Amino acid sequence: MKNSESEQNFYIESEEEDEEKELNRDGEGEADVNGTDSDDSLADDNRERSKTGSYNTSWPQSYRQSIDLYSSVPSPNLTFLGTPTLSRLSSSYLSSSLTRRHTPESLPTVVKPLLDKPEEERLPPQRRSSRSLLPPTLLRRSSSIRKDEKPPRVSHELPMSRQSSSGQALLNGLNVLCGVGILSTPYAAKEGGWIGLSILVIFAVLSFYTGMLLRYCLDSEPGLGTYPDIGQVAFGTAGRIVISIILYVELYACCVEYIILESDNLSSLFPNAHISLGGFELDSHHFFALMTTLAVLPTVWLRDLSVLSYISAGGVVASVLVVLCLFWIGLVDNVGIHSKGTALNLGTLPVAIGLYGYCYSGHAVFPNIYTSMAKPDRFPAVLLACFGVCTVMYAGAAYMGYTMFGEETESQFTLNLPHDLVASKIAVWTTVVNPFTKYALTMSPVAMSLEELIPSNHMKSHMYAICIRTALVISTLLVALSIPFFGLVMSLIGSLLTMLVTLILPCACFLSIVRGKATRFQIAACIIIIAVGVLSSVYGTHSSLSRIIENLSK
Repeated sequence: MKNSESEQNFYIESEEEDEEKELNRDGEGEADVNGTDSDDSLADDNRERSKTGSYNTSWPQSYRQSIDLYSSVPSPNLTFLGTPTLSRLSSSYLSSSLTRRHTPESLPTVVKPLLDKPEEERLPPQRRSSRSLLPPTLLRRSSSIRKDEKPPRVSHELPMSRQSSSGQALLNGLNVLCGVGILSTPYAAKEGGWIGLSILVIFAVLSFYTGMLLRYCLDSEPGLGTYPDIGQVAFGTAGRIVISIILYVELYACCVEYIILESDNLSSLFPNAHISLGGFELDSHHFFALMTTLAVLPTVWLRDLSVLSYISAGGVVASVLVVLCLFWIGLVDNVGIHSKGTALNLGTLPVAIGLYGYCYSGHAVFPNIYTSMAKPDRFPAVLLACFGVCTVMYAGAAYMGYTMFGEETESQFTLNLPHDLVASKIAVWTTVVNPFTKYALTMSPVAMSLEELIPSNHMKSHMYAICIRTALVISTLLVALSIPFFGLVMSLIGSLLTMLVTLILPCACFLSIVRGKATRFQIAACIIIIAVGVLSSVYGTHSSLSRIIENLSK
């Protein structure tokens, strides 16, 4: 029994003698094929691998696995933390379907070779190396760690396999971009006026260009696959850590928005709901925020979130359905005041800037999508289609919502919809159900990055992972109850974080990596985009914080 369990577990051995043997075997194979002329090429290849592998040995190592799960559609498999057959490959006790494709622990135990190996070829269970179980890409990564660097005991990184078609890449891109931001586009139109809608188009063009810059950064050196990798090449380990923290804070803030979203919409459906706990009275907003937290908490404990990833792919369908319901209510049911609106609101324009910026917060995932494409030369067309479709949907929702509700437009247009109409019920309940599938996927990268910091002697304890995830979920509840302003919080996220991730950092990384090879146009474009991002971030953040403090004082 113990032997079978040890065969199913995934042990990553990092002894130098094993690495040297692996490199020697690779060298002998090269010599057999290419003869004596292969020595120089093998040395160059080893140096290149060593340089590439160094990008994957710094925190966070779980980024690619968690973001792939967040943005892709794997096959479903439902298991919880603490399952005995859990692989030790992930310190967060998560295993995506990508891992299961390459690891034998997912194979049925009845599947065995017809012929047993001779006795001299068998390895004792306690010395069984995982190198025979790893895919070739991961073998190259583990063997390319620099000699002067102690390799990590646990790696979250998955092999970069280019298997996604253009259609899958398009679906993944739309699934990331078409989020809850579409609910606030009418509110952004109210805050900025009709002329402010031009900001949405400008951000779409600039975001598409910076997405292409990330592609150039990935192609600058072999082995780059994620946004933190780009940050490390551009600014060293400090750049990798800073960019990772910004990305994780953005994901954490999105989870806060999910709690506020659920609280607002459910309390609008059931305004009289309340509960008394001891001497405390919870109104409908606080009650549904608490219920939402309790509902999503078990999903965060799941070690394999692929079933949620599969369901959350319907986020694109949900966004389209909600927008169609809005048009149906306005054009068919003739609901709304059909206001002409305001041309330009300079006083609240910075809030609209943050809201429009939030709509294009998908750059954290674009490198993963690009490196997973079977035909990466089609990435520009995929990226253009993603931004084109999303911009049309955002602009359409903004126009129709602001036309229907005018100055009465709420931070989520679903709060303005009459509850007695069938289309309204479809829109509201679609909005309510969708975040339940996305919360755990959004929080998982944050949790996995923190679990990497658990001391190695405590990694076997599942309680550490459960405690970290539970604390994160509870903290999002507390933040959501402290600042329950959906539109203003979204504007703050868009101004402070999205401007960094989408506009400023891609240009800064590109200029740092390319240096003298950049054309004058590229340098000028990057400087202009950085200036636009900095100004938008400063004004948007100041305006959003001022409005939040003003509302809290009331």
